[in-house]
Amino acid sequence: MRFTSLIIELIRARPRLVVWIVVLCQASLWLLVPLVFYRGPPSELATVLAFGREYQVGTDLGPPLAFWLADIAFRAAGNHMFGVYVLAQICSVTTFWILYHFARTIVGGQQAVLAVLLTITITAFGSPGAEFGPAVLARPLWALLLMHSWQLIGQNRRNVWFAWSIEAGLLLLTTSAGIVLLLLIAAFAVATERRRHTLLSIDPLFALLVIVVLALPYLIWVIRAEALGLPPLPGVADLGARALNWFWLLVGLGLAMLGMLLLVLLNSGWFGRRTEEAPIIYRPPVEPLARDFVYFFAIAPALAGSLVSGLFGLDRVVGGSGVVLLMSGLAAIVATGDLIQLRRQRLLRLIWAAAVVAPALSVILATLFVPWTGSGEVATSLPASSIARFFGDSFERRTNQPLRAITGDAQLASLVALDAVRPHLYLEATPERTPWLTLARFNETGGVVVWRASDTAGTPPAEIAQKFPGLVPEVPRAFEWLVTGRQPSLRIGWAIMRPKGP
Repeated sequence: MRFTSLIIELIRARPRLVVWIVVLCQASLWLLVPLVFYRGPPSELATVLAFGREYQVGTDLGPPLAFWLADIAFRAAGNHMFGVYVLAQICSVTTFWILYHFARTIVGGQQAVLAVLLTITITAFGSPGAEFGPAVLARPLWALLLMHSWQLIGQNRRNVWFAWSIEAGLLLLTTSAGIVLLLLIAAFAVATERRRHTLLSIDPLFALLVIVVLALPYLIWVIRAEALGLPPLPGVADLGARALNWFWLLVGLGLAMLGMLLLVLLNSGWFGRRTEEAPIIYRPPVEPLARDFVYFFAIAPALAGSLVSGLFGLDRVVGGSGVVLLMSGLAAIVATGDLIQLRRQRLLRLIWAAAVVAPALSVILATLFVPWTGSGEVATSLPASSIARFFGDSFERRTNQPLRAITGDAQLASLVALDAVRPHLYLEATPERTPWLTLARFNETGGVVVWRASDTAGTPPAEIAQKFPGLVPEVPRAFEWLVTGRQPSLRIGWAIMRPKGP
């Protein structure tokens, strides 16, 4: 008797239910991991919140929308990182749900589920799970933009022009890679003979007007900050190093796709034959234009993003891996054929689960075992709440005023900026990055200067002592890591700059 697993039957009968179950399980995993194993925000998230607290139209980190939303979510959760973690997972769930609806119009509902399952393995490795920022917010916007672009180019649905223009404007307010992604859409539309006349109607003009209105405040900031234009091109002597950088960025994208490639390879008929018939997932034939659309946006964003990053010496792909590889799973499904046989089902389920869980497991293992190696520190093990509370309370007890500004070591200062009173962050080493506060203003309002203490006296580093003459250091404060291991306690030197009287 032929046996078909319950999962296959669910994919055939209830594809939407399968998508919801899988997507919500992954979101729950990445919501649970930071709440249990993070004592501090990951990577640059504290800086994102410190910049978002100022509600600047633009900063050197890029367009402002992601920073604003991060601050709103942080405040809505009572100044707790839980709100930002939830916002990151909302973006993730929304991205996959939009991708499913888009894929369903190309390959049908059943194979659209498979496309989502493959894409989840890509974003699990290639994009952060809990670190909200422009790269995370851009994913649902890019998914929406692709879906509505296909409705315009492939289905000639003129009623989506307004939604498309809103999404394009929001993408430009989210990531600096937005202009590259929009140019790719325009290039495909122009190259499509049957839809080229669509750009000659009046609808694109109205869409362009909406985009300009949405992006105008940021564009004005870019012009005023003299940030309009590209970084300087590399010299001839640097081309070899930049080409090598591009190569390694492509290797990174390939590693992000490793789980998907392994699943496709193991499901192929190259590794022997089985006597029993494998269950088949059907789809209607894919029209040539749809096939070209999927292939183009599976390949072009990755090549363009990595090429720009390699050319200008950036260490990350422009737009983020989760954006440029968003269509790769659907492209693999389209390339497989109208009939997909699911062979070695147990092995495929095991590999898929391992690909999804492995990044979260690596975070847990790094948190628990890296401190015992003594080779480095884990940023998420920094006791952010204790650090922010101590310096905020110390300043208020000494001056009878809430802490208004924090400076010194950039990493520690950004953590103190998460205190309940939300002091302003001032980067004394690079003051042009924090234009909302100057050194003169900091000396007037007062604040706390922090640094990593190298001795028991808490002697400040030379650059800080030079910038703040007459600084009187306090007794260094020691904080325990989440897992101490072989690492010494975190010793923070600090000093209070008292506010000047009126």
